[in-house]
Amino acid sequence: MHRVCISSTGLYVPPHTISNAELVDTFNRFADLDNAAHAAEIAQGSRSAVPHSSVEFIEKASGIHQRYVLEKSGVLDPTRMRPRLTPRPDNTLSLMAEIAVAAAQDALQRIGKSAADVDGVICAAANMQRAYPAMAVEIQHALGVGGFGFDMNVACSSATFAIEMAANAVKCGTARAVLIVNPEITSPHLAWKDRDCHFIFGDVCTAILVERLEGAAPGAFEILGTKLQTQFSNNIRNNAGFMSRSEDRDPDDRDQLFYQEGRRVFKEVCPMAAEHMGTHLAALNLVPSDVRRFWLHQANLAMNQLIGRKLLGHDATPDDAPVILNEFANTASAGSIIAFHRHHADFRSGDTGVICSFGAGYSIGSAVLRRL
Repeated sequence: MHRVCISSTGLYVPPHTISNAELVDTFNRFADLDNAAHAAEIAQGSRSAVPHSSVEFIEKASGIHQRYVLEKSGVLDPTRMRPRLTPRPDNTLSLMAEIAVAAAQDALQRIGKSAADVDGVICAAANMQRAYPAMAVEIQHALGVGGFGFDMNVACSSATFAIEMAANAVKCGTARAVLIVNPEITSPHLAWKDRDCHFIFGDVCTAILVERLEGAAPGAFEILGTKLQTQFSNNIRNNAGFMSRSEDRDPDDRDQLFYQEGRRVFKEVCPMAAEHMGTHLAALNLVPSDVRRFWLHQANLAMNQLIGRKLLGHDATPDDAPVILNEFANTASAGSIIAFHRHHADFRSGDTGVICSFGAGYSIGSAVLRRL
């Protein structure tokens, strides 16, 4: 059995940003148009008026200040409220593969590795561009990687679940190194017309190189252990799928996009995530105070603050648990990886950290790392 590490990470950031002020302006114009179009029903009491949003509401509810997106003009059109994406011919690289290749190349270049050093690709993301052929196989082909590729989806925990899959493959010798890519194109599945969630998501792609310890560059992070947990819940859901057309569903039906019971998620997931990490650390003969830094899923600032308090017994500082969602918003499975990517350079040899993600499912995944 081989010892395994995360030797590099990569990041692709989309070219466009949408500030809260831009988003609120568009949403409020949409609200005014919608309310005017349904003024009679609103007056009769058979329909509720769409309330305005505000920058203050968004920042208090989430801690988000802006988000990156692949296309913004369609989102900021109050008569459209979704990205304008162009179909690509089958003989050209798909959009999801394009951003995954960019993040993967970034990860490889940072440590002087090439596609020849990699034996597999896992595309782990909350939403896949298509059912088949697998996105991972297209990405593998575009990179020139041998071996295998497969897709997996565990919503916002996809990256940490993939870390266990990759680590197991390397540990048992079926691969020398595995590239995990997390192309999170979340803007098409966000309900931009829903005041309670129109601000939540942003687009991004991260990459993680998992490989044998003996072949890694100095400063890699050994994976001391991984832990996965799931518990069924309907509180975060998206019902869109290939059967929708056979059910004669309207693509604009609310449940064909992301929706959640936010208060229930907050109440139920926070203690689960804190307990998950506590028991994972205990199984490795560690306690939370042994951990230099927690790289947590970036869904909501208040969630991370509560989880930090439950774990540490005090408010977590930005150094204890870095926050990146103010810049990126919720990027599904990529959030904890961005936090790790941006905030690990100051680790010394022997320092321990935890990557943890949590989301729909419910699903929770964690990886305990130690810098070499």
